[in-house]
Amino acid sequence: MKRVIINIILALASLGILCLAILISVNNRVLLSAAGRILTVEEAAGLDADCILVLGAGVRDGRPSLMLADRLDRGMQLYFAGASEKLLMSGDHGREDYDEVNVMKEQAVAAGAESSDVFMDHAGFSTYESIYRARDVFRAERIIIVTQPYHLPRALYIAEALGLEAWGVAAEGEDYFGQSYRNAREVLARVKDVLYCAFQPEPTYLGEAIPVWGDGNATNDR
Repeated sequence: MKRVIINIILALASLGILCLAILISVNNRVLLSAAGRILTVEEAAGLDADCILVLGAGVRDGRPSLMLADRLDRGMQLYFAGASEKLLMSGDHGREDYDEVNVMKEQAVAAGAESSDVFMDHAGFSTYESIYRARDVFRAERIIIVTQPYHLPRALYIAEALGLEAWGVAAEGEDYFGQSYRNAREVLARVKDVLYCAFQPEPTYLGEAIPVWGDGNATNDR
């Protein structure tokens, strides 16, 4: 009986070491994939990308969270610097009582963007889905992704795996509440999205094409 218990403990320990090795390997792969593709606003200004993809984050009472506000600020800096003529706001608008993308567009227009330049992806429920839909629904091929530094390597890995030419510009601000949890969650999210990219399942919704070289008001729902 004692030998059986020892064998079980050894098997579990071996399994744990294997899982840890996979976790480290996958995370290193994702982080290395972003090398040379994370730029400053000044470096990105001359890219003339199809769109600036701003990834959604939380909103409350019709106002963006601090994290989302920083992403929007960075997206607007890129827009005014001429990095792209179009903004694609991608986030969660899966319920009537929760809407990230209209808040994002309203903030962009209030900051001086032309409404026709601002597209909304109402079904950007995850990083993978946002980038997949940027390619298949909005027909973008060259994109600049805006999100926080911890999140950018995964977004760039997904974009590359889906055949997009992509760069990232980090939205940086003060320390965000709960960031330690997000950092830990990101380690597992990278593994998940490496698997998603290997099999490339369709997102929750696709629908008709709305090319980003058209009129962003076509995505308005208010």
